[in-house]
Parts: sequence; structure tokens; C-alpha cells
Amino acid sequence: MEAQDHIMDVVESETESRIPSHAPQQAPAGNTHGELPNSDQDASSSSKAIPPTNYKLRYTLAGHTMSISALKFSPDGLTLASAAADKVIKFWSAETGEYLRTFKGHSEGISDIAWSNDGEYIASASDDKTVKIWNLELVEAVKTLVGHTSFVFCVNYSPHSNLLVSGGFDETVRVWDIATGKCMRVIPAHSDPVTAAGFSHDGTLVVSSAMDGLVRIWDIDSGQCLKTLVDDDNPVCSHVKFTPNSRFVLISTQDSTIRLWNYLTSRCVKTYTGHANRTYCIPACFTNTQHKRIVSGSEDSKIYIWDLQTREVLQVLEGHRDVVLAVETHPTRDIIASASMEKDLTIRLWVNQDG
Repeated sequence: MEAQDHIMDVVESETESRIPSHAPQQAPAGNTHGELPNSDQDASSSSKAIPPTNYKLRYTLAGHTMSISALKFSPDGLTLASAAADKVIKFWSAETGEYLRTFKGHSEGISDIAWSNDGEYIASASDDKTVKIWNLELVEAVKTLVGHTSFVFCVNYSPHSNLLVSGGFDETVRVWDIATGKCMRVIPAHSDPVTAAGFSHDGTLVVSSAMDGLVRIWDIDSGQCLKTLVDDDNPVCSHVKFTPNSRFVLISTQDSTIRLWNYLTSRCVKTYTGHANRTYCIPACFTNTQHKRIVSGSEDSKIYIWDLQTREVLQVLEGHRDVVLAVETHPTRDIIASASMEKDLTIRLWVNQDG
């Protein structure tokens, strides 16, 4: 969206168990008008006065019985979907925190979910080796995509919601035609489990990350690898996503670091630290409102918020009692959703009082 596109013009500028229910916990284990840098020089420059953040807990939601792996707001921002190792997807009102409904159908835990852009469908990736597509109006799964030979760990829709991309422990990235439910392309993408896969804003590229420490950019039509990014120390990659304008990728790694890369030049232009991430696949995301920030969960049970440009930690949210595996930012408002593991099992909605 417009806000997100601008976000990308500023910094440069869509798992989460991020551990399948029974996957190993260790590395081998979901309308703003800002501007993101358009060049490395822009990305490295310091910004002006940093607006304050004052996120406060608004709601605490409970219902899942096992570790919560993924949180996703609907495109209109009215509904929050959550998925967990308890094999179900739950839906909540993002406005009131009210529980709405539960989808059941997978035979194993769910690692990731993704909304279609019209908000009418939601896809889920499961340890049962399938991806299911659910119709929100019918309240049932209308397609089951079969092909992965091990746990499916990540899933995302293309911008036009006609394709899905998924990745899993079979080390492949698969592109699916939603209309037919058929796999269009199998990409032998990595030499270890795939932890994230997502489309660029125009749908022509897919980015993937894996426990082999590599991030790769793929041409969707040919299936060819256009670029491979790797840090000198080669830490396990927990998550990756394109910035809204797709000029950069945000990479979370298990050396407790988040990096913003210009993939065209293969240069890391920003680094964000302070959180703890050495064991689990914890994603990071961008805020979608006027002020550009990066948000991530952490193994110290906290949520960290950084200024995109200055890399300064603006706020640390405390309240969870276990590893925060999932975080998600609202599409239009200063709201953060977070969720935690076994010792906690709550979803928390935080609202920026200064937003």
C-alpha cells in the first residue's frame, strides 16, 4: 500500500512456531508517507528528530493450548488471526479483543498463516506437510495443497492472491496456482529447512531464507536464483521479508541481529541489535504508519521496537512470560500484536498512545 511503498523509500525505505511443533529448538529448529532510503547512502544517513513511542498493553487474549507460532492482521485491520502448535487457527476482533471463531482441520501443528489481499481467504502451513486454504465466509478449508515431503514452515500470498509460495523442512520453495491447487514450480532452494518465503510487491520475485544461513532471491517465472546473500559469520536465518517497495530485504538471524540488506548491491546497510535470538525462528516486521520502525520478538520474553533509520531501540515491551515467537503490526494503525510460547500462551495487543 501507499504507506508501505513510502516506507520502502525511506530506509532504504508479510511461522511462526517459528518452530514446527516438533522441530528442534536449536538453529536446526510466522498509510504512511515515510520514505525509506533509495540508496545505500540514504540508508546510512541519520534521520532527524525521533518521534516518541509509547506502546501500552490494551488487550490480553487467551485460547490456544500450545505455543503460538503466527499472528496476522486481516488486510482491513479488523481481525487478527493466530495459529499455533495446537493445530488450529483462531480469529479475534482487533478492535475489542473479542474471540470470534476457530478453524480446525490440520492433523499437526501450524507454523504460519497468510491472508489473501481481499481478506476472503487465509492460508495455513502445517507440520502435516500440507498447506490449506480456508474460506472465511464458508468457515472451512476449500483447498489442501499437497506436495511438500516434510513440515511446511512458511506461506505467503502473491500481491494479486493468485499464487502462494511455501517453504519447509524438505528444503524446497514451492509456488502454487491457487485456482487449480496445483504446484507450478518446485525450487530446490536450500540445503537446510526453509524458514521464510515471500513475494516482492510486484509479484515477480520471491525471497527465501533457511537454516543454512543463506537468503536467496528467485525469479518467479524462470525459477532461477538471481542473488544469494550471506553474512560473513553465516548465522542461521530465522526470517526474511522484502521491504514494502522491495528494494531491500529485512533479515533476522540467530546471532541476535536483524539486518537490512540492499540485495542489488549485496550490502548490509542497517543493523539492529538488543534483542535475544539464538535458538528460535523469530520474525521481524515493519510498522505501517507514518513513522518507520522495526518490531521483533525476543527470547527474553520482550518485544523490541527500533527506529528504522537511526537503529536506536525506542521501546521495549514487557509482559510476556516466555519467548515471544510472533509479532505483527497493524496495516493502518499503531498497534502491535505479540504472542508467546508454552509458559505464557497469550496474545497481547499493544497500542501506541503517542501515535
